[in-house]
Amino acid sequence: MSLTNALRLRRSVYKIGKALPVDAGEIVRLVKEAAALVPDAFDMKSQRIVLALGEEHDKLWDTIYDAFGGKVAREKIDGFKAGYGTVLYFYDSDVVKALQERFVPYAANFPIWAQQANGMLQLAVWAGLAELGVGANIQHYNPIIDKAVRTLFGLPENYILVAQMPFGGIVEPPAAKAGEDIARRVQVL
Repeated sequence: MSLTNALRLRRSVYKIGKALPVDAGEIVRLVKEAAALVPDAFDMKSQRIVLALGEEHDKLWDTIYDAFGGKVAREKIDGFKAGYGTVLYFYDSDVVKALQERFVPYAANFPIWAQQANGMLQLAVWAGLAELGVGANIQHYNPIIDKAVRTLFGLPENYILVAQMPFGGIVEPPAAKAGEDIARRVQVL
């Protein structure tokens, strides 16, 4: 499949379930391959992924609910928990700091570049999941959940959480996308 076709398939799917259309090993393979192939400025390899599957995924969403002390509706959290797994996206701040010290003229850019690489990694995984027929959406409950997630999975302080991507079988596809006049956002000179 072409990249543009994979991007067409990629949608925010909120009605997800535990039954996957592929073996979980295919998802693990996809995530590892995307992490290996997505570029990172100065080849810093700052991206980190934690893939929470099955019971670990369920514990994650219970932990997220608890971190908010009931301020986020249980039904909303349970919608994410209904999936099979979650891809947690991080960058390693120690890697970023080391490059800031090594390349001082570019120091201010390394955190920005780490975020850009993380965004590319998120899109690569999301489009790949769509190709596999797996529904996913992206959430940003950080920084409120950061400490609880690090504690739950025994992660170091230098792992900076960027996003959470719950995924699973598609229980209900999203509504059709509204069209737009792309010329409002893309100029050709």
